[in-house]
Amino acid sequence: MYQRIFFLRTSVDRLLSAAMAFSCLLVLFRVVHTHRLTFVFLIWNLLLAYLPWLMTSLAGSRLRMAGGKLVFYLLFGCWLAFIPNSFYILTDLYHLGDSYNDFLVPDWFDLVMILSFAWNGLLLGILSVRQMEKLMRARFQKMPALLFLIPIMWLNALGVYVGRYMRYNSWDLLTDPFALIRGIAGILIHPFSDRYAWGMITCFSILLTLIYLTLKKISHAIR
Repeated sequence: MYQRIFFLRTSVDRLLSAAMAFSCLLVLFRVVHTHRLTFVFLIWNLLLAYLPWLMTSLAGSRLRMAGGKLVFYLLFGCWLAFIPNSFYILTDLYHLGDSYNDFLVPDWFDLVMILSFAWNGLLLGILSVRQMEKLMRARFQKMPALLFLIPIMWLNALGVYVGRYMRYNSWDLLTDPFALIRGIAGILIHPFSDRYAWGMITCFSILLTLIYLTLKKISHAIR
């Protein structure tokens, strides 16, 4: 029965689905209780965080069957544009106590709600990066794992900064690419005047790399 429903196929899929459903139910409960749509945007952010996991999950078996280089590189480019959304949701923790908060529910409720979204986004991102790493290693067998991981996590951190502070979205690559390129180029060309950006990107990329490697080791240790 479960095999016919994509997001219920495996035990990991079912756990992720249950965790995401819990997060969404918390938001819906808050809306019903407060009669306000204050944190409904979290559901949209979670959907964007889910897309990279969906891409790599669907692509795994199909790419092995198709095997086309063009298909793979198109997938990789699309995935690279969306994977920062999975980690971006961590920055929604900023909204605890800021102008988004209407203080109509206890602080602990908002903490659990936002933290659940952040945790789900982090897991979806880590799992999707792991799946993409496997796909890359299958094609480039001699490629060291860190040669893939470090640039990817740096680009994720850059994407999070661009989304949070420069207010660009993944689809701006299509709708407003020149403005997006100019904004990123400014950060890269003027590192000293953009020390804040480089500090955030560097720290965030190191954090994501350490989280990924730690969870990867833990998964091997508890088998």
